[in-house]
Amino acid sequence: MGRQGFYGWRVVAATFVLACFGWGFGFYGPPVYLHAVRQMHDWPLAVVSGSVTVHFLFGALVVANLPRLYRRFGVPAVTRAGALALALGIVGWATVQAPWQLFAVALLSGAGWVAMGAAAVNAIIAPWFVRTRPAALSTAYNGASIGGVVFTPVLAAGIARLGFPATAAILGALMVATIWLLAGRVFGRTPASLGQAPDGDNPDGDAPDATARPVAAPLARPLPGRLLWRDPGFLTLAAGMALGLFAQAGLLAHLFSLLVPALGEARAGLAMGLATAAAIGGRTLVGWLMPAGADRRLVACVSYGVQIAGSLMLVAAAGDSVPLLLLGVVLFGAGIGNATSLPPLIAQTEFAKEDVGRVVALIVATGQATYAFAPVFFGLVRVTFDGSASVAGAAPHLFLAVALVQAAAIAGFLLGRRPTHADHHGRVTSASRN
Repeated sequence: MGRQGFYGWRVVAATFVLACFGWGFGFYGPPVYLHAVRQMHDWPLAVVSGSVTVHFLFGALVVANLPRLYRRFGVPAVTRAGALALALGIVGWATVQAPWQLFAVALLSGAGWVAMGAAAVNAIIAPWFVRTRPAALSTAYNGASIGGVVFTPVLAAGIARLGFPATAAILGALMVATIWLLAGRVFGRTPASLGQAPDGDNPDGDAPDATARPVAAPLARPLPGRLLWRDPGFLTLAAGMALGLFAQAGLLAHLFSLLVPALGEARAGLAMGLATAAAIGGRTLVGWLMPAGADRRLVACVSYGVQIAGSLMLVAAAGDSVPLLLLGVVLFGAGIGNATSLPPLIAQTEFAKEDVGRVVALIVATGQATYAFAPVFFGLVRVTFDGSASVAGAAPHLFLAVALVQAAAIAGFLLGRRPTHADHHGRVTSASRN
């Protein structure tokens, strides 16, 4: 079957929209909600910040159980429930009247957005793509970055003009209506239901280039229950992803304020947009150009290496060299998207097919539970070591701490590498851990 008639790329487009809403309101939205709540009620920053942490931590608990929810209720129903919960949570953030209510609505928003987040995107894409999954996932995950670019200013402008409650109600209704439609018309379909095969291949024949097809590790044994948590490959993959996201979330939480002294608020905002553009570019290049037989753990290490170079450029900038600051932002930004998209692709080639969905859900949950504390951790580093920096905006210890955490992430990926061999078709596959 020709690629033109392959339904999988419609699924990618729909999942791109899902990611736009999920990350736009669930990941990039909470800092905006925090500021709006503080303006409305003047509650202590620690209380409002604590509710944001709850948002991410409870979401981690839910995403860990996402495969089980899919098996019981189906992808369309879980996706619709997630959109509805996130919308109600956003309205809740806008209408709370007591501090304790923040934590209740954070449970709703946290549970809702993960049904539209990284594990959900992978679960929806996986049945449609095997050989070309890197390209499909990178395209779908780019919706996450676009969601931040689009919805962060829309939320801020809407709150300024219409107020937080009206903005939350309008955007929440738009999200629910859109996702409800996509869940019914797109996410419930499978290749088999349309008489198609993954990647647009002929369902009655071989793939166009069978020698290039990477498959779920054919020699890997299933790891049900607690066996997965005893597997070195899983543990190092989860640790590598968690450490990488921890470093990213921590730096991004403080980067804008560190750029302002040298660039001013307007140009600092543009620099943050430059980081997002670099993230889209880096993810797209890796997804579309990564060789079929590439060691995906090594690709992740290279991506983090580029980010380490970015962190070191930010150190070298000393808070006042605009060219070095911008170079650091671009280098660091180039790996932001890959930190989310590469670990699911690593799981695809290292684990038995029936385990991949659970592996992805658990590494995403571990990463989210970890990066929920990153802004606080790096804030303490900044206050403790860089508070008296002679140059305003310089934070050498913070940037060095980020680089060290990313180096630890690289170590995790390298420690989990397994021997590979070529099968009789010439395909590169991972060796068994039996």
